[in-house]
Amino acid sequence: MSDAPTLSVVMATYNGAALLPETLASLQAQTFADWELVAVDDGSRDDTVAVLRGWGDPRIRVIESAVNGGPVVARNRAFAAARGRYIAGLDQDDLCLPERFARQVAWLDAHPETVLVSAATDCLVDGRVRAGQWVRPLTPGLIDWLMLVQNPLVWSSVLFRAEAARRLEIFERPECRYVEDFDFYHRLRAFGRIDQIDTVLTLYRQHAGGASQVFNGTMTAHAEALLRARHRALLGQGAPDIAGLLVRYVMAKAPIGDRTVLRRLFDGIAVLRARFGQQGHDAATLARVDREISRLWWRLCRNAVRSGRLPLRQALAARPAAAALEDARPVDLAASGLIGAVRARRA
Repeated sequence: MSDAPTLSVVMATYNGAALLPETLASLQAQTFADWELVAVDDGSRDDTVAVLRGWGDPRIRVIESAVNGGPVVARNRAFAAARGRYIAGLDQDDLCLPERFARQVAWLDAHPETVLVSAATDCLVDGRVRAGQWVRPLTPGLIDWLMLVQNPLVWSSVLFRAEAARRLEIFERPECRYVEDFDFYHRLRAFGRIDQIDTVLTLYRQHAGGASQVFNGTMTAHAEALLRARHRALLGQGAPDIAGLLVRYVMAKAPIGDRTVLRRLFDGIAVLRARFGQQGHDAATLARVDREISRLWWRLCRNAVRSGRLPLRQALAARPAAAALEDARPVDLAASGLIGAVRARRA
């Protein structure tokens, strides 16, 4: 193995002693062995540092922070110390399946125009693997579209070129905390294509202690600012102001309770789609985009109706032309209408 590894894993750790051993074991199980882990501990008050230092693998490098600066500061420090030509994102509680690094390194080696490649991800909940909640399969064009309306990628599934990331003014921006990965993808996209391997290669752990499980005020504000800036970059100052609606109803999955809001959201999405269609994407990509818009409408419609906040008849009256009837599930919608009616009476 060369002094400088092919791949550096950057990780911020904080009070992760309970779950970290399983994550480290998943790294050691990789079929691709030429990696290093640069773990920056952010002032843990448990045995996190002892777990890292006591693991007995020389590929693990530990940097201790004297004060708690937050995960963005810690990951920036880890990135600055990374030596690999490829960088893998990984949180302390998520897991890599054995072929992850081998598949992603091979992909970047074979696709010089690709700057970042992610992998499909499933969820790990109370020790049980469940299907991932992210759109798949993802093509480069569909990723570009989805980044206008939500974050389609999982941080712990991405692997990217260190050379490209070092061209950025800063690796992750502290002012984008909680959406720092989403912001990073947007900025890195300027240097090459983003791909995804449609094979589950990572497991995203969902638990009460996970920061991403709570859409707090800071996360909401930063996500709104990011999407609003991206829409204005695409459409100018006249861009539809739907960033707040996207964050609340698409990303945070709150139920919509007003059909005028539902219509306003999808009118705005239609404006984004029209501009996106003028950017030279092929017909197959545009067809996939339209299908995802349709599926999104039906998903939000179902959520609104089932919550009891929007009657089924009113929701259907607001259906845009983009919402193809083939994506509807009549039996499920009918059941949602009955459930929503009961909940509305109890409210």
